[in-house]
Amino acid sequence: MTAPLHETSASEATATVDGAPDASAVPDTRGAAARAIEGRSPWKIAWTRLKRDKLALAGAFVVVLLVLVAILAPVIVGLLGHPPDEFHEDQIDPLFGIPIGSWGGTSSSFLFGVEPVNGRDVFSRIVYGARISLLVAFLAAVFAVVVGTVLGIIAGYFGGWIDAALSRVMDVMLAFPQLLFTIALVSVLPNQFLGLDGSGVRIAALVLVIGFFGWPYVGRIVRGQTLSLRNREYVEAAQSLGAGRLYILRRELLPNLIAPITVYATLMIPTNILTEAALSFLGAGVKPPTASWGQMLSTAITTYESDPLFMVIPGLAIFITVLAFNLFGDGVRDALDPKGSR
Repeated sequence: MTAPLHETSASEATATVDGAPDASAVPDTRGAAARAIEGRSPWKIAWTRLKRDKLALAGAFVVVLLVLVAILAPVIVGLLGHPPDEFHEDQIDPLFGIPIGSWGGTSSSFLFGVEPVNGRDVFSRIVYGARISLLVAFLAAVFAVVVGTVLGIIAGYFGGWIDAALSRVMDVMLAFPQLLFTIALVSVLPNQFLGLDGSGVRIAALVLVIGFFGWPYVGRIVRGQTLSLRNREYVEAAQSLGAGRLYILRRELLPNLIAPITVYATLMIPTNILTEAALSFLGAGVKPPTASWGQMLSTAITTYESDPLFMVIPGLAIFITVLAFNLFGDGVRDALDPKGSR
């Protein structure tokens, strides 16, 4: 009797008897299932919520556009305008001192018209004015966030006399008349200081003053959040394992404070823009001939009846910028809110 060519293995016999399919032919769905139930980080959840907020995305688009305009101001003005400090007397009526033509002298060469009396290009000054407003607003917000976060987290974590002393300092700062102090400080600033001159001194002073008076707001928020976090289980676990205070502040508390700090920073920037515009309007901002939206509004007071467009354009620039930042900040706040429904 002839023997079979090969013997059937035990696994093959079992599969044949039970009627089970070959294991190699069964698709492995465990990886797909694992990917389907994979958890999402809080930042991914926040990004998903933010993408659903159309107003926040519109605000973010305008903010990015404004930042690009400020960075590329020389290129944009070179293509579409004239130097911001260049006079064009030929565009001004010599008798009345107002722009020749309708709508403030608007034309293909002067997209937003010209300034009364001197004929400077309004479009170019609006573009360069965005640099001043955004630079002061961003740097002052960074200064306020850094100082407020450091002092707020120290006050909330250590408590006791440290918390009491820092809280009283915050109360005094919040009650201090910022506007009057800034005007008084700028009026006595020298033309040259620490290697800066002219408008550079004014910009540095505005950043320091606005940031200095803004940190108590950040400090209060960070202090309150730290008070609620310092008794959490993960903080007590780190303490029981012998972690030092600096480690707990840096690795346990600070990462959980990023969300409220980010929200407040985005909402602080439009406030800083309005503050800079107000100070420039009152003559405490950058020095002429440096372009500034608030300074343009101040100049337009004397000519708004004969050339109202010269007042409308810088006012719209401030309004659109502040609105865009507020919409984006509100969207970020809703996206980072763990109790949000969106």
